[in-house]
Amino acid sequence: MTPNIYGNKLRDWRTSESILEIRDSDVFFEIIDPPELEYTYRLWPAMDFGAPFNTSFSERGIPLVLSNPATGCRRPDNADQLKGRVALVQRGECTFLAKAAIGQNAGAKAVIITDYYAASAEEERTNPLWMDHYYIDMTHDNNINLLEPVRIPVGFLLGKNGKMICKTLRKLDKPFALINIPVNLTYTPINKLQQPPWLSW
Repeated sequence: MTPNIYGNKLRDWRTSESILEIRDSDVFFEIIDPPELEYTYRLWPAMDFGAPFNTSFSERGIPLVLSNPATGCRRPDNADQLKGRVALVQRGECTFLAKAAIGQNAGAKAVIITDYYAASAEEERTNPLWMDHYYIDMTHDNNINLLEPVRIPVGFLLGKNGKMICKTLRKLDKPFALINIPVNLTYTPINKLQQPPWLSW
């Protein structure tokens, strides 16, 4: 069942769909290091802000760095590590647009926003299932006045994938993963993708 996405706390959300839904606008990237995460991942690009993930943005072996703080709602403590790289931030505390603008100001080349990942086993057990398994359409928040528009690509990553990337990097004590983004899978059937084993799509 699709969750109710129209509450005040979730005003960023406009639509959500499960991992089984494939759209023409979907963007794919692959992790090439560490080996534990070497799979293909899918993003939903922001609907009406940021730059497109297209031929003008093509990165090979670029670091994907976890933002600190995780929600990316203020200038990152690790801004020097985000410069010229892709920032991975967690949903919550501020709007998608604010996260993108803060990442851009820190020098990130792109921002990937993932759903909330639990901080403890108990929190993970009690999280709603849809937080792991639904994609979110990210739209512009007209209540925010930016000094300059967001000019970098921004995409939404499935919560389960964000959780596994974060947990694995922390377990391995690695500061980042290396990714190729985007990857062209136009003529690749979904059942032929090198998908993460923790997903059922």
